[in-house]
Amino acid sequence: MSISEGWNDRRRVQEDEYFHKRDQELTERARLRAHEDAARARLAEQADVFDQGMLGNLQNLGYTAETVMLVHVMPLVGVAWADGQVTDLEREVIVAAARLDGVEARSTADAQMAEWLTNPPSDALRDDSLHVLGAMLRMRPAAERAVAERDLISSCTHVASASGGMLGYGRISDQERQVLNRIIDEIQRGLEPSSADGRPES
Repeated sequence: MSISEGWNDRRRVQEDEYFHKRDQELTERARLRAHEDAARARLAEQADVFDQGMLGNLQNLGYTAETVMLVHVMPLVGVAWADGQVTDLEREVIVAAARLDGVEARSTADAQMAEWLTNPPSDALRDDSLHVLGAMLRMRPAAERAVAERDLISSCTHVASASGGMLGYGRISDQERQVLNRIIDEIQRGLEPSSADGRPES
């Protein structure tokens, strides 16, 4: 075999290796893309949200089809941590509300909620989750949105008052009221002033 033939054979081997590696990379990219598309489709179904930007925001915050219902629970968690600790009564109120939102016992979402009630989620996660939740609510029909907002404010107020007063339920602290007002401002953004009357009384 001549030197030129040897070089040609070596070049063909290198080309074959290159294209084989490239095909593998393209196949892996296609597999990952299909996996991501399937995950986003499941998330859209569970969240009842089909806006791609909104779904991307939820995924960027770490929510999945198994945990997306927790975006409705996060404001309650934020209220509970306003005073720096979560009491047993606050935990009970949050768990009860979460069950109504579809968080089943011993599920992935239940485990994540338990983690948040033990170790507070970051301020960024709480704030960004609230922002996304507000946007999700604004996408709903007016009547449905009003009911969802009223229920959320009621649940947050319930958490805030869970450990107040001498016998448990009672006074809302200044810290809790600040968190409540921020939640109300976010979810009622865009409403007429006369309809934004869900703030808890002192």
